Amino acid sequence: MYKDYNMNQLTIPLDIEVMIPGDDIAVAVNEMVESIPEAPFKAFEHDFGASSYHPRMMMKIILCGYAQSMWSGRKIEAELGDSLRMMWLAQRQRPSYRTINRFRVHPAMAALIKEAFIQFRMQLQAHDLIDADAIFIDGTKLEANANKYTFVFRKSVEKHQEKLRAQSRLMYDTMHAQMIIPALLEESESLVTAGHLNTMHQALETVEAGLTETIDATEAVEARKAVRAKRAIIRKTKRKCADLRAREEKYTGQLAILGTRNSYSKTDPDATFMRMKEDHMRNGQLKAGYNLQVASNNQFVLGYDLYPNPTDTRTLPPFLNTMRDQFGHLPEKIVADAGYGSEANYELIQDAYERTALIPYNTYYRERKHAHTTDAMHPANWAYDAENDIYTCPDGRAIRFERYADRTDHYGHTRRLKIYASADCAGCALYDQCIKSDRRINKRIQKNMNLEYFKAQARRTLSMKENRMIYQQRKIDIETVFGNLKANLTFKRFSVRGARKVKIETGLALLALNLRKFRQIQGDLSAGI
Repeated sequence: MYKDYNMNQLTIPLDIEVMIPGDDIAVAVNEMVESIPEAPFKAFEHDFGASSYHPRMMMKIILCGYAQSMWSGRKIEAELGDSLRMMWLAQRQRPSYRTINRFRVHPAMAALIKEAFIQFRMQLQAHDLIDADAIFIDGTKLEANANKYTFVFRKSVEKHQEKLRAQSRLMYDTMHAQMIIPALLEESESLVTAGHLNTMHQALETVEAGLTETIDATEAVEARKAVRAKRAIIRKTKRKCADLRAREEKYTGQLAILGTRNSYSKTDPDATFMRMKEDHMRNGQLKAGYNLQVASNNQFVLGYDLYPNPTDTRTLPPFLNTMRDQFGHLPEKIVADAGYGSEANYELIQDAYERTALIPYNTYYRERKHAHTTDAMHPANWAYDAENDIYTCPDGRAIRFERYADRTDHYGHTRRLKIYASADCAGCALYDQCIKSDRRINKRIQKNMNLEYFKAQARRTLSMKENRMIYQQRKIDIETVFGNLKANLTFKRFSVRGARKVKIETGLALLALNLRKFRQIQGDLSAGI
């Protein structure tokens, strides 16, 4: 016996909403988008042309599509005719994939996504699903929608530009000596710019025109040949000058795009080449990508931002500013791994933001090992006389304070160092173990007292039981977010290009990730788990 099945009998359709379970992802999407105030949607209004689809509806279908790992506008369009949840969210409206793609990169989407994160965080707080005391910060690299062979590297550009400018200077000196052009540079100047090359090119055109008039006015064959030979040289020089000018403009433009970066992709100039964990060839190949920084709590993303630099250390200051000013959430405790443990970051968190940093420094774990604490040759284990500011080495020799020194790194941060030196290391039985240099020199050590203070603060803070438990939660919290984003949501590569569009797509993907997590919790609660 079979259940009743008849394709020829007309049935009355039910309201789609009745067929959507209460813990479905579409319900979570609908509630979250409806909670957003009206103000961010005002930017989508227009007073001319045909009426457009409502931005709330467009936001819902895109978020629902992203929550099901659909990154293509065409796939979302197809689902509008196949999926019950998509039909319900769109109320049977069917915008085209072009409309969907235009909407998700609309300039007003940035403010809308920011407000969505704020409203969702308030919803999580209302349900007591996040802790207001701490946020966990970490970064991951995502591949850009760019050709991996269209790279531009700073070192290569600077090398070719240096050779080019040497040729430009030689041409300038030659033309100035031949009185073709006047002096374009001051005595102290040596750089021939694209503007100078343009002036030189115009001067060559004038000389060429004069030679052409001379040829036209000359009847003697030999004389005409001699002038044409001169014109041929001028024309060759003019072509070379035009080539130098074009290349100078090209290299200058590339350096302007690079800014402070070391590389970029021609197909997505905002993307930087960096090493990815997804290295299937295992050859360390660089790929164009973005460094995604995320702040989470209880595996919910509370804020995010994208940066072009591959290292996490320099992303913390601007990211904390983003969390405070844009997402309005900067709790008491900032938790991150040792990749963020720098002097500048400690100083920023404790002095500027007046927060507690649960961040180990780069040698924190090594210093806790038995091999380090028992290493008599390491200066950190030497006896120190605070009253006289003297270290004593294992051979009993005094290492006295010598002078202060300032060291400014590549990014402009200045460190104040204290230099200590031994008066004489001659005859020391431990010399070869203590000093690795081939030259016979005395022992010198340097101490960054500001960093030493912050390191002591980090050791004291991380030694507290409560803080230690919070820090141990970091891996479970933030790493799970990245695992869900890349493995479960399969969001590993962007489908749009440009920093602005990429940031919007990232926000939509992270909102979809939050909604999936929220729906799962609601399902567990309803099932009594």
